[in-house]
Amino acid sequence: MGTQTIRISADSTCDLSPALVSRYHIAIAPLQVIVAGKPYLDGVEIDPDRLFAMVEKTGKIGSTTAVNLDEYLAFFRAQRKGFDAEIHFTISSEMSSCFQNACAAAAELGNVYVIDSRNLSTGIGQLVLDAAGMASEGFSAEEIVRRLEEKKAKLDVSFVLDTLDYLRRGGRCSTVAALGANLLKLKPCIQVTEGAMGVGKKYRGTLESAFLNYVHDKLAQPDTVDPGRIFITHSGVDAALVEKVKAAVLECVPFREVHITRAGCTISNHCGPNCLGILFYRK
Repeated sequence: MGTQTIRISADSTCDLSPALVSRYHIAIAPLQVIVAGKPYLDGVEIDPDRLFAMVEKTGKIGSTTAVNLDEYLAFFRAQRKGFDAEIHFTISSEMSSCFQNACAAAAELGNVYVIDSRNLSTGIGQLVLDAAGMASEGFSAEEIVRRLEEKKAKLDVSFVLDTLDYLRRGGRCSTVAALGANLLKLKPCIQVTEGAMGVGKKYRGTLESAFLNYVHDKLAQPDTVDPGRIFITHSGVDAALVEKVKAAVLECVPFREVHITRAGCTISNHCGPNCLGILFYRK
């Protein structure tokens, strides 16, 4: 182990709370959210509540754009000051051109390591916090990257949608599928597999029963779950219901760390309000 100083950074899609960003000294590169033709920096110029209000008012879903090459160059240059190296995490390359753009910027600057999380939201956040921990313990950038490239395949990332309207309006789900699910009051689970989103189990009934059944399904085999850390990440779910989800999680697996975070605009723009997921590692 050397004495290399390493800056840890991530795209705004990592959905870490301001408290975690501050505690672990994470630098965040914001994506842009475009609503009614106007661009806003995710988490800087717009938050999810304002985004949802604008969508309701205009009837038009927002769109998101990747951090571009010039933005990454400026971001990496600023973050590298005072550090020997930087490790940056992006949303899955299957979902955005952020990884490709970040790699192009890193190649120009040197000593910037870009990791394709093959994930989204606090699935990325899990990797970011692991990197921050290893950096503080004195691991080299190369060793951190090597370990996390192995570990990212163990992430279990999914979420349950209350509405398919946002996915449908954003062109990520056919209108017929959306209408079918809404008529049947189905709440589908979206699972991230090999860097892409796919539909898993569909839950019936109230939002509460869907979330609690989902938690019990995901954590049904506690011996396969790494009990270190779990994120409960949501897009504006009632606080009392989130607490019920947390209690159900801890009944299944006594995680050492449970972090409740609010999804940022990029994720919320695709999943809509009242979406919730649990994000953890398998052994």
